[in-house]
Amino acid sequence: MNKILITGSTGMVGCNIVEYKESRFYEVLAPKRGELDLLDKTQVLAYLKTHKPDVIVHCAGLVGGISANIANPVEFLSQNVAMGLHIIMAALECGVQRFLNIASSCMYPKEGKNPLSEDLILSGELEPTNEGYALAKIVSTKLCEYILDSKKFLYKTIIPCNLYGKYDKFEINKAHMLPAVIAKIHNAKMDGAKEVEIWGSGKARREFMYAEDLADFVYYALKNFERMPKIINVGRGEDFSITEYYEVIAEVIGYTGNFIYNTQKPEGMAQKLVDIDRLKEFGWSSNTNLKEGITKTYQYFLGK
Repeated sequence: MNKILITGSTGMVGCNIVEYKESRFYEVLAPKRGELDLLDKTQVLAYLKTHKPDVIVHCAGLVGGISANIANPVEFLSQNVAMGLHIIMAALECGVQRFLNIASSCMYPKEGKNPLSEDLILSGELEPTNEGYALAKIVSTKLCEYILDSKKFLYKTIIPCNLYGKYDKFEINKAHMLPAVIAKIHNAKMDGAKEVEIWGSGKARREFMYAEDLADFVYYALKNFERMPKIINVGRGEDFSITEYYEVIAEVIGYTGNFIYNTQKPEGMAQKLVDIDRLKEFGWSSNTNLKEGITKTYQYFLGK
């Protein structure tokens, strides 16, 4: 049985990977920060030498929505760069042959032509609202690519679209868009509010995938790692406007109030939809549609 180390195992992505049904076929290492602090280079190296994983899935990172990224650019850049460098270089030193790096679609240029194909990375200026985080993810992605090309170790990167689902954080001012909107509209319903504010025009388009689907992809990828491209987008291949997301969430929650638009607030890129041609060729697709995923996520929110 292969031993798999999942960094960031207490985050949304990590939790979904750890708990997914396919994990039973692996010996899973899922250390919390007290056991493995990726900001401590010495501790990371010692952990890998002690536990000797066969494969590493790197999910860990400092993450947040637009407001959190704008407020803390130093932390989003420095901490994510450090975590990526420490775990990748320690894995290389310890002879770990397989490394699955989970990156982010924010690495794509803000003016990139949609759908965003993998070869667009570093082809243009990044979206300023999450530039620090994007730069950190680019560093890890390029490092894995260099190792694959020069050392011949299988260090590969997946680029998920935006994710949501179980184990997400629902703080309105810190969370990613969908969990923040779920909390906002739930609170509006509970308070009897007649209006809910949307940042921006509501016309910006985004692609979201249920996080459990990404977990399914991770295990599919591990089974087919040799033939997986060195960089591959993972998404649904469809996007919706911000207003449409609000409408679906309101329908699921049962909120019947109105939406108002605050165009003084940032809304990020006009569109962000990943190209899934490589994904289709690789033989995988996402199974959870938007309304089904929102319903499951809201049920998780209510049960927290």
